[in-house]
Amino acid sequence: MTLSVRTDRKLVRAAARSTRYALVSFEAPVAPDKAGRRPVNIALVLDRSGSMGGEKIRLAREAARQALRTLRPADRFSLVVYDDRIDVVVESTHATPEAVRNALARLDAIDARGSTDLGGGWLKGCEQVAAAVRADDTINRCLLVTDGLANVGITDHDQLAHHAGELRARGVITSTFGIGADFDENLLRAMADAGGGHFYFIEKVVQIPDCLTGELGEALEVVARDAVLRVEVPSGVETEPLNALRHGRTPQGLEIALGDLVSGQDVEVVVKLKFPMAKASDTVAARFAVSDRDHVLGDAWQANIWMYADHAENDRQERDRVVDRAVARIYSARARAEALELNRKGDYERARHVLEATRRKILEYAGNDPELRAIAEELVQEFEVFSAPMSAMSRKMSHAASYNVLAMRDMSGKARKRPPQT
Repeated sequence: MTLSVRTDRKLVRAAARSTRYALVSFEAPVAPDKAGRRPVNIALVLDRSGSMGGEKIRLAREAARQALRTLRPADRFSLVVYDDRIDVVVESTHATPEAVRNALARLDAIDARGSTDLGGGWLKGCEQVAAAVRADDTINRCLLVTDGLANVGITDHDQLAHHAGELRARGVITSTFGIGADFDENLLRAMADAGGGHFYFIEKVVQIPDCLTGELGEALEVVARDAVLRVEVPSGVETEPLNALRHGRTPQGLEIALGDLVSGQDVEVVVKLKFPMAKASDTVAARFAVSDRDHVLGDAWQANIWMYADHAENDRQERDRVVDRAVARIYSARARAEALELNRKGDYERARHVLEATRRKILEYAGNDPELRAIAEELVQEFEVFSAPMSAMSRKMSHAASYNVLAMRDMSGKARKRPPQT
């Protein structure tokens, strides 16, 4: 694996504090043939509350069927359904042909009814996964599919996210799937973020099988578990990830959690660095490395060096447009996310101001670059959208689009991969 580190500008100002950006990118290794993959231990948790009636519950059942058929006898699965009552339809078991046939038969009896004990159903699924976490090489996932709000049992967002974080620490990852216009996207995203998994917005019910089997497919393709990007900088240099990724401070700098990486995944993280003042011609270096639990990614360090210079030299220096574009895309996504929350609160003027300010900032360094100017102009097209009440579906679409950019996912919510070479 080759780690690439490039910066928007190689000079920093001697007489002022400078902010620069480092784009750290790599491609995860390609998985060996499927015969050598790690076993998975999953729980499928399906909402069967009344709002899931009709096509939603039918396609949720079909998605579960497709998912179960991809498993091998070495894998484990459980099936949990909930409304205001929680039922373990299939307790955690190996995915033998007989166990899968029995589960498929029981799926047919699941229908929509009742209210929504989201927290209770999800925790029951996690309990099934946790009870079977025995081998260090298993991939452990709880997949929660819902179209509604948590209105029975545990309903507090912070409490549910806290539980997701504790379960992640025990090795149980949570991914969430929100269907339609009535679920709580902030809750499902918070649970997925804290739980180390992924959040999916399912706009149309026909997308349910693809999203669910796609997430399970990623679990089957994991090549590096608990990947971390480490950043080491000298004292006085401040760092933070621009992406919405879990991170923590270290004595040397920063650790950014990348989660489990799948075969051939394209990873790009932008790190913001703020430099202190120093003498012209002084240099300052930062080091970057990626590691994982299984030592698949290597752990080799890559250094990047900046030089201090006066204002005139800084103003004349060339820019790396690849980095500029990555930075602009993330700032645009962050602006949309902030504007969305302001719109939700009815503060339409401030929502528009956030978008306008981000557009102006991008144009300050866009020059004649057509891609950067296009990123800025896309924000103009959304001024009116965020300056008036938005429908629930529009809010969810915007929320998911911003989340996918910030979480290094493609527009469908799946892991990004480079197009195959022709």
